[in-house]
Amino acid sequence: LLSSGINAEYGEKANTAVYSVQAHKEIINCIDGCGGLGIGIGAPEIVTGSRDGTVKVWDVRQDEEPVALMAPKDTETKRDCWAVTFGNAYTESERVVAAGYDNGDIKLFDLRNMSVRWETNIKNGVCGLQFDRKDILMNKLVATSLESKFVTFDMRTHHPTAGYPSVNEKAHKSTIWGVRHLPQNRDVYMTLGGNGSICLWKYNYPKDRTKQDKDGVEMGVAGTVDQVQNVVLGTQPISGFDWSPDKEGLCVCSGFDQTVRVCIVTKLKSL
Repeated sequence: LLSSGINAEYGEKANTAVYSVQAHKEIINCIDGCGGLGIGIGAPEIVTGSRDGTVKVWDVRQDEEPVALMAPKDTETKRDCWAVTFGNAYTESERVVAAGYDNGDIKLFDLRNMSVRWETNIKNGVCGLQFDRKDILMNKLVATSLESKFVTFDMRTHHPTAGYPSVNEKAHKSTIWGVRHLPQNRDVYMTLGGNGSICLWKYNYPKDRTKQDKDGVEMGVAGTVDQVQNVVLGTQPISGFDWSPDKEGLCVCSGFDQTVRVCIVTKLKSL
């Protein structure tokens, strides 16, 4: 993932690219993958988002051309895409991409129908997006943003006018750079703060996840989010984070201070 707009994957030999393509005309801000290695059903694909306003999906088995291109219309203002994530990859044909932009827009692209399935605006630039799981029917989507805010959407029930239900929270007293769900428990996730802190959260489902509106149309009900723990790791933003899929609670993070930290979170089984 390079500022030149080149997207590359590297194999066992550090200097050998197993896949490389000139993906965008401007800097690539974000990238995500799905398929292969047991992460989602279907083709092994990469999605990239760029300052040029486009979102592109690449099949690593094919060269040069993207298999899907989501670009603004000629009459629309080009927005900087800051975040992308795959989801809903529970069958060979089903897959979506969620993209977040600098103006607060979130767009959900249906890759099977090649259409915008849903869109909303959270009022601040979207810095991070992640589904709680990529390889299941859409369940929850967390979006982090500028101005200390993050939003958790319940993605199971869509209402024609109200959209998906959501709950807003504030944390870190700074930009929230990203979010990562715990592999062993999809209701637990970590947010990354611009003040050098990380916060652990637990999502609680409501008693009933759906209800009927005044016209009898089913609509979703959002749950609640509790902060479990927080810690300040440094004075610079935490920009990267990942959980171990094998050792519950083991994680690694990186920050603007050019430091990589390995951490352990305990007592997660009690949540």
